[in-house]
Amino acid sequence: MGKMREITMERVEKTREEMLKTVKSPVLTHEQKVAAMASLADSLLEVLNIPEGLSELLDAPIETQCICDLFEGHAPMRPRYIIPDYGRFLKEGSSFLELGAPGDLYEAINALEIFYKHVPSVTNYPVYVGALDRLLEPFVSSMDEEEAYRLIRAFFIHMDRTILDSFSHGNIGPERTKAGSLILRAIAETKDAVPNMTMKYDASLTEDAFLLEAVRAALESAKPSFANDAMFRSELGPEYVIASCYNGLPEGGGSYTLCRLILGNIAKRAKGIEDFLSRELPYVMDLQARYMDERIRFIVEESGFFENNFLAKEGFIRRERFTAMFGLVGLAEAVNILLEKEGKKGLRFGHSEEAVSLGVRIMDTISAFNEAHRNPYCEVSGGHFLLHAQVGISSDIGISPGTRIPIGEEPEELVDQLELLSRFHHYFPSGTGDIFPIERTVHRNPEYIMDIIKGAFQKKLRYLSFYSSDSDVIRITGYLVKRSEIKTLEKGGNVKHDTTALGMGAKQNGHILERRVR
Repeated sequence: MGKMREITMERVEKTREEMLKTVKSPVLTHEQKVAAMASLADSLLEVLNIPEGLSELLDAPIETQCICDLFEGHAPMRPRYIIPDYGRFLKEGSSFLELGAPGDLYEAINALEIFYKHVPSVTNYPVYVGALDRLLEPFVSSMDEEEAYRLIRAFFIHMDRTILDSFSHGNIGPERTKAGSLILRAIAETKDAVPNMTMKYDASLTEDAFLLEAVRAALESAKPSFANDAMFRSELGPEYVIASCYNGLPEGGGSYTLCRLILGNIAKRAKGIEDFLSRELPYVMDLQARYMDERIRFIVEESGFFENNFLAKEGFIRRERFTAMFGLVGLAEAVNILLEKEGKKGLRFGHSEEAVSLGVRIMDTISAFNEAHRNPYCEVSGGHFLLHAQVGISSDIGISPGTRIPIGEEPEELVDQLELLSRFHHYFPSGTGDIFPIERTVHRNPEYIMDIIKGAFQKKLRYLSFYSSDSDVIRITGYLVKRSEIKTLEKGGNVKHDTTALGMGAKQNGHILERRVR
C-alpha cells in the first residue's frame, strides 16, 4: 500500500506560524478562527498508509498538483458529507437530543434547528438541511398561511445566521406543496446566501405555476437551482438528495470522501494525447482511487464514527448508505494543452468539434476506470465511486470547474453552450452543473428561463443555476455568496460566512464576475 508521510520539523514550524497568524487575524470571526485552528491541528496528524508516488502529485504546488484532497485532513474523524434522514427524526424524535416527535410547525422548526447543531461535515456545518417542503408540509397544510409564512421566514433567517457556511443545502419539489410555495416566497424576500436550495424538476410532476414561482425566486436570490429529477432518480434511486454544492447523494447516508483529479496538470506531464490517455491519466487515477480507499478504510475501521455517533446509533444514517466521490476539474485545460502539444493551437474546448470529442474520450476513459475499480464499503453505489465534476476552490488559477467551458470563452449563443454541456452531464451522478447570469430584463419574462430548463432537461442536462446580473446574492461555483459581503471582506471587515473568503478568492482568481450574461 505504501507508508505514512513523515511530519518534519519544518512542517511543524510552518503550521505553528499559520496558527499564530490565525489567532491574530483581524478579519476572521471567533468561530472561523476555531475552525481554522482545528484544521491546522489536524494537518499535523498522519495515520493513513498512502500509495507510493502519491506525495509527488498531492503535495505539489498548485501549478503542478495532480491530485487534491480538498482539505479533509490526514486522520478523517467523520465522513465528508453526511445526509441524515430528517423525515425519520420528525416522526420519531431523538433520545440522544431528548426530543420527541414535534406536534406542530413551531416544534418542528425548533427540533430541526437543534438537530442541525449536531450534524457534522467537512465544513463543521450540515451540508444538507432536508427536503424542507416535504418535512414541513404536514404541519403547514392546515395552518393559516400568513402565520406559517412568518415561521418559515424566521426559520430561513435563523439558518442563514447560524449555519455560517453556504455549502449547506435544502431541497424542494418536484410536486407543488403549500410549504414549498411559502419557502420560495421566503427566499425571494430574505435574499440570503444560506441555505443553498434546489428544486427537483420533473415535467410529469411539477406544475408550470410552481416552476414559475421558483424561477422568480431564483432571479431575486440566486436560488433555487434546478435538478433533473428523472435523471437523478434513474441513477441514484428515489431516496436521493442534492447537498453541498450540487452533490447527488443517498438519503440516510452520504459520501465518505471527495478527492479530485486536476486534469490540466496531468496533461502537462504527457507527451501527447495517446500518452495522456494510456499512461499518465491511468497512473494518476490509480493513485487517487487507492488513496480514497485508504481514507474510507480508516473512517470505517478505525475512526469509530459509525459505532459512536448518535446519528448512526438511532438510524438517521446507515453506514451501507455511504459512497465516495471521484472528482475532477480542468477538463477544458487538459483538452487545450493536449491539442497544443499535438500542434493544433487554434482548437479550443467549447469551440471545436475535435476538442469536444477529445473531452468525451477523456471522460470515457475516466468512467471506464471508475467502473473497473471496486471498494467494499460503497455498497449503495454498486461498489463503485460516483463521478463528480468538482466546482473548484478559491486558490485555483487557470483551472476550470469540472467540465465547464472557461469563463470568458462561453459560446455566444446559449443553445450552443447547452448542446455542448449535454455531452458531459450524464457522466456525473454525484453532481455537475452550469451557471448562467441573466439580464435583469428577464424579470419581465421569467417564462424564458422556464423554457431553457425544460429544453435542457429534455437534452439530458443534469443541473442548471441562474441568477440576475445585478443580484447581491450570486452563485460562485456551486455555492452562494453576497457581493456586499465580499466587498466588506476586501476592505478588512468581518463577515458571518466563512465561504465569503472562498468567494473573494474565486472573484480574484477564477474571474467569476466575468461570466457571459444571458
